[in-house]
Amino acid sequence: MGVKGEPDSAVSGLLDRAEKQVREKVRPKYVYLETDVSFTDRGVILGAMTEPLTGKDITRHLKGCSKAVLLAATLSQEADKLIRQAAVTDMAYSLALDCICSAAIEQVCDRAEEEIFSEHPAAYRTWRFSPGYGDLPITLQRSFLLALNAQRRIGLTVTDSSLLIPSKSVTALIGISERPVEKGGKGCAVCTMKDSCAYRLSGRICKN
Repeated sequence: MGVKGEPDSAVSGLLDRAEKQVREKVRPKYVYLETDVSFTDRGVILGAMTEPLTGKDITRHLKGCSKAVLLAATLSQEADKLIRQAAVTDMAYSLALDCICSAAIEQVCDRAEEEIFSEHPAAYRTWRFSPGYGDLPITLQRSFLLALNAQRRIGLTVTDSSLLIPSKSVTALIGISERPVEKGGKGCAVCTMKDSCAYRLSGRICKN
């Protein structure tokens, strides 16, 4: 919310109220699919997709991986509805809801990853890598959703400009390997938002 240091009682109150409402109203969902990985001159090819994953960053990220998990998660339309309705009468509360939902969808992805790999143990795996991260085209969102049949299964769609609907949603790829994976670049160095990020402008990082 742009607060430096510890939030005051007013901000803390907004966040507490927002968290309570989000917990009551939002029903998170996720879907996943394990797929083979191969490397070609066209880019990285996933068995579940016809469109190649292009860019040096994803090739480096999946180096040594023979399989990967495609993941899509969403907080559902209810999250967008809460934020939109609050904006009509209370912009500060709407912002608090927006921030809580942004944190919540990352927690949903963390929990999903824990559940997936507790059911299907992997010797080694990479961290989550999403379309739009580094030089991986964000236009791959549509192919990710098609591979996962995400519209039918969890109601997740994508606009012509590659924005996910509902907005509090994530698609990601996790590489799986039989041997230790090389830790590639992560965070600000490879983020496409690094030049306009509000966190960096305030001297902080988002820890993603």
